[in-house]
Amino acid sequence: MPESPESPRLIDSHCHLQSLAPDDRQRALDEARGRGVSGFLVPAIQLSEADGILDFCNSEPDVWCALGVHPHEAQTWRSGDASRLRELLSEPKVLAIGECGLDFHYNHCPPEVQIRVLRAQWDLACELSMPVVVHNRESDEQMIRLVREPDYSDLRGDFHSFSGNLSMAVELIERDFYLGVSGMVTFRNADNIREIVSVLKPAQYLVETDTPYLAPVPYRGKENRPANVLEVAQRTADEMGIELDTLKHQTTANFERLFSPRSDSECR
Repeated sequence: MPESPESPRLIDSHCHLQSLAPDDRQRALDEARGRGVSGFLVPAIQLSEADGILDFCNSEPDVWCALGVHPHEAQTWRSGDASRLRELLSEPKVLAIGECGLDFHYNHCPPEVQIRVLRAQWDLACELSMPVVVHNRESDEQMIRLVREPDYSDLRGDFHSFSGNLSMAVELIERDFYLGVSGMVTFRNADNIREIVSVLKPAQYLVETDTPYLAPVPYRGKENRPANVLEVAQRTADEMGIELDTLKHQTTANFERLFSPRSDSECR
């Protein structure tokens, strides 16, 4: 059932809509909007997607993007890509650099390559005072060492679908990073995620689907969709002991504060 007109809006801060076929993408947007989702951030996986993602974002008033290179695709980074990315970041619909980060679970690229490409993107983010969207999987120790480097003391961003340990979460929050809560918060065996949710500050968290991955209960086993951010939001609110409307207000304000959307459509 669609949300009432008086209900606060909700933003899916991380959804790979570019992975869906065009017709399915439009259906996914329509369904999500019907449930009161007011905005969508689409993170790139590699720079070859950039033009297509921008065309899509420019056709939808409430869709924005982050552009960058995912650690799985770090070996695609070429000489001149930093200059290319710098140009792309001037587009009004580009709100952040990413999805960038480290992934030592799959190790599709050697760790040293992932770190080099991450540094290139973080350096650009600091140069341009833009936020980053960070992927971090089984790389907590290396990631926190990078975060602590003086060169990145002013770096800000979203550690999306955060699943690191509690001490890392606390340190990131103290350093003014935002943590993204995904459908994992609903998983039966994800007590570690719910423990992290318990320490989140009202001004430093976001909710997301990571479409088409990490579908929340009761949609596990299916491809995820932005409409399901409502289930993520409800469970997160329950774990925090707050009303769903309060969470909607907080996460929309947090998204606007971190990413400063630039378009004709207001999130508010």
